Amino acid sequence: MRKKQLFYLLFLAYTMSSYMANAQTKQKLESFLPGALWYDTDGQLINAHAGGIILVDKVYYWFGEKRGTHRSEGVNVYSSKDLYNWKSEGLAFSPSDDPAGDITHGCLMERPKVIYNKKTKKYVMWFHLELNGKGYAAARAAVAISDKVTGPYQFVNSFRPNGNMSRDMNLFVDDDGSAYHIYSSDENMDLRIVKLSDDYLTATKQDSFLFRRQREAPALFKNNGKYYLITSGCTGWAPNKASLHVAYAVQGPYVQVGDPMMGKNAEKTFGGQSTFVLPVAGKKNAFIFIADQWNPKDLKDSRYVFLPISIKNDEPGIGWLDEWKLDWFNKK
Repeated sequence: MRKKQLFYLLFLAYTMSSYMANAQTKQKLESFLPGALWYDTDGQLINAHAGGIILVDKVYYWFGEKRGTHRSEGVNVYSSKDLYNWKSEGLAFSPSDDPAGDITHGCLMERPKVIYNKKTKKYVMWFHLELNGKGYAAARAAVAISDKVTGPYQFVNSFRPNGNMSRDMNLFVDDDGSAYHIYSSDENMDLRIVKLSDDYLTATKQDSFLFRRQREAPALFKNNGKYYLITSGCTGWAPNKASLHVAYAVQGPYVQVGDPMMGKNAEKTFGGQSTFVLPVAGKKNAFIFIADQWNPKDLKDSRYVFLPISIKNDEPGIGWLDEWKLDWFNKK
């Protein structure tokens, strides 16, 4: 009888502790906590690495790599109205069951970004694709489309833009609706930017070499007529020093102006690597720098860094904050 009572008490204690832990992860957030564990509204860890965010009808959609411990498992998407609390919308794009296809299980899908084409009324996803069993030899860009922002996205094609290797990448839509693919090329030694076709599904011949400095993780944004490009060095999963380039035209020329990170651990980008810069809706000159703190031993547990960008005299600066809210942009 005593053994049964002890077992019951232990079971009750475990159940209560699990309930309390789960309840804590479901608490409504009212601020950003860079580098902390970040749970979705179901109490599950957000799994959206090296991603980007798009705003549709006052709702933000966050796309990112779904990662296992090491495996690439497709592209997840989450939705939010406040940027703090995110609801899982499931897999936006999945690997294929076709063993002969470009996107078969075991391939690498990295740095997914989604943009909307007003002419075709399609959502277009680009990502860096490496073929199953080929390591990083393929170096391709891949494209998928959907009628709905949350997907499912249908694979269109994979290729090397104008024959160039394409690894770490990003997308940028300019004020006139023209879209651009920014990508690391030539074994990551070169950074390039190419204008996309009107339907955003392929690259045009307007392909510009930006600079040769072995950079990756490009994140491009525009403010007051200037284009700002943040990149990282190539040190595998380890963090390194960021750099900032500035141009008056989207395809350059770009001039290096230093490191936008400021303060403690700035020389290591606060332990992170750039992935996206998000304009904040309804706020002028307001941008959020987004980075990943990679954990190569368990990629699923890689953390997210969202930090505000201060712009003084047209010079962006990014400092570490343990906690902050969107009203930071009102107070700055």
